Amino acid sequence: QVQLVESGGGLVQAGGSLRLSCAASGRTFSRYAMGWFRQAPGKERQFVAAIDWTGGGTSYADSVRGRFTISRDNAKNTVYLQMNSLKPEDTAVYYCAADSSRYATSPIEVDYESWGQGTQVTVSS
Repeated sequence: QVQLVESGGGLVQAGGSLRLSCAASGRTFSRYAMGWFRQAPGKERQFVAAIDWTGGGTSYADSVRGRFTISRDNAKNTVYLQMNSLKPEDTAVYYCAADSSRYATSPIEVDYESWGQGTQVTVSS
């Protein structure tokens, strides 16, 4: 399995931006498609975005499409989530995850084998 560590979370005002990073180690990063999920207090974890191993295939939840951008740098073993025009409802713990189906951009949580510990994003109104 690959080990994942997220960073970049924090407190931001509505309308602001943050960029999350997820650094991978332990296995060849390019073997994996990568995803971002989030979990708000009292709610189930939900899909945010995913990217295939090439970076050419992406998918997004409807709630973030047009505001968030997922990208990856295989040379740096890192996946990113650029979040713009943040809203209070984006407040959650954000998790990155790895899927050994390299070409997939799955929104399904159980398709992902490895998970990071999460990073908190708080958007104030």
